[in-house]
Amino acid sequence: MSLPSLKLVLTAAGCPGAATLIGRLKANGERPIEIFGVDTRPDAVGRFLCDGFATVPSGGAREYIPALLALVERERPDVLFVQSSNEVGQVARHRHAFEELGAKALVAGPDAVDLCNDKAAMHAAVAGLAVRQPKLLLPADLDEFVAGARALGYPDVPVCFKPPVSKGSRGFRILSTAVDRRRLLLHERPNSLYMALDEFVALFIGVEPFPALMLMEYVEGTEYTVDALADHGEIVLAQAKTREAIDTGLAMSFRTVDRPDLVEAARHVCRRLALDWFVNVSFKGDHLLEVNPRVSTFVYQDDFSLPYLGIKYALGELDADALRAAQARVRPSRRTVRYYDQVFWDA
Repeated sequence: MSLPSLKLVLTAAGCPGAATLIGRLKANGERPIEIFGVDTRPDAVGRFLCDGFATVPSGGAREYIPALLALVERERPDVLFVQSSNEVGQVARHRHAFEELGAKALVAGPDAVDLCNDKAAMHAAVAGLAVRQPKLLLPADLDEFVAGARALGYPDVPVCFKPPVSKGSRGFRILSTAVDRRRLLLHERPNSLYMALDEFVALFIGVEPFPALMLMEYVEGTEYTVDALADHGEIVLAQAKTREAIDTGLAMSFRTVDRPDLVEAARHVCRRLALDWFVNVSFKGDHLLEVNPRVSTFVYQDDFSLPYLGIKYALGELDADALRAAQARVRPSRRTVRYYDQVFWDA
């Protein structure tokens, strides 16, 4: 028996995972879903794939929440589905206003989101848990940065740094002397993650204030993520996958894996941070890297669609038995590649 139709507002309808998410939600096999997409760009791909579309200000702008509230009041969706890190914090701080309009806002609480968005604060918050973390320093100035790099083993081993608050791979670099600079210049694209400590010093000598940076042990190993649905800090559904073939900061291929140890580590993290709804917990090897309180690029099965199951759970359509049955369907054999497509129109 088919379920009643529902409507959702989807933010960041032009982000890399939006096209597949829209298609998979619509192909759920149980009910019609009307999707109204919003994005800052008028040519976002969601404009061509959603049932309706509008532009909104950037998630960091003061005008963003009033514009989104006005749109939700007009469209009256059942669910507000937030995709972008730039928007999650703002929506979290106003989620009750959206829910007063009848839209279930699938974001965690503002304190939890703020902890995740500040990676240094997140690592500090989960210290002491049964979760491995890279060694991490927070140098206050250039001298402390140089001393910290050497304390972590540079130049004998590589170390890395990144801003505590950043998106994607922005600001991330690996300090290493074991790099062939000529090969990088002649054979690699001009987006190398590698630099020497002397290059960093030359860039920041005399610069005040010194930038906020996390100086970290460089961890080797496969990158994994646990995509989870959480409720009051407890994971109720989870799927573990690798992140492979990175291109300009985006993973371009994935494979699901059976890693109960990483799922258990993610449980500890979600519980400590009191996370709700869609969460992406990233690891390298078995070391925790970061936590994103938002959707990720999902690996779908015909009988397991984490975002659709999350929507049903939010609407009270799934009980504990249904969740256990859904979890049992997850297969550690799925492969997916992300690829580029195009849309065409006359302006």
